Amino acid sequence: MKVLIVDDEAPARDRLRQLLADDETHEVIGEAGNGRDAITAVNELAPDVVLLDIRMPGLNGIEAANHLNGLDEPPAIIFTTAYDEYAIEAFEANAIGYVLKPVRRARLEQALKQASRISPSRIDEIAVAAQLPTQRTHLSVRVKDELKLIPVDAITHCVADQKYVRLHHTDGEHLTDESLKSLEEEFSDLFVRIHRGAIVALKFIDGIQKLPDGKTRVNLRDIQSDDDSLIISRRHLSTVRRRLKGR
Repeated sequence: MKVLIVDDEAPARDRLRQLLADDETHEVIGEAGNGRDAITAVNELAPDVVLLDIRMPGLNGIEAANHLNGLDEPPAIIFTTAYDEYAIEAFEANAIGYVLKPVRRARLEQALKQASRISPSRIDEIAVAAQLPTQRTHLSVRVKDELKLIPVDAITHCVADQKYVRLHHTDGEHLTDESLKSLEEEFSDLFVRIHRGAIVALKFIDGIQKLPDGKTRVNLRDIQSDDDSLIISRRHLSTVRRRLKGR
């Protein structure tokens, strides 16, 4: 089995590599120091198992695992963590593989034998138990056969596009199969709905403009757009004004 080691601390990565060095049934094919690099490494190396630190700055292990589940063939995941009573109870209740730091050889071998893929609902339960944020910092989109991460704070607006949602961001745009409703609910503090088919990031709104035809449009900071998707419906106009006033 091909193993990818992910931990923000080099000594922890070294420890895992040493423990696996004499194991002929597992091959360490790479390392990553954070969740974002882990996504890239999985795209490139296609490991069978990811040893994934649960607490890392930036993209933590829980969010990285959620993104990896977006692959057609996601790897099995074993979480590595320092002692955390509530997280461990959740791991065991959900039959999710984990090892405690400092990692012991026997425990690691046992976890590798039981390694399996994890459902998104179970990952969310772990996040709550470990008191980690459940709101994502990135959205993952499929580009050909790979995952690409889009920082949420770079998304200007999201527009329904048939069965998909088009994410407009500072580096371009991509389609996601997530629903507009679910994105609005998860990021309700960051986005405001302007009509039934679009939500806009409050931080990018420069103001609202009355047009000659009587319609009202959102103006985005540093972005020139005559896109009809930025027209505010009458139903949502008062909410948009209230949210802008309360920024």
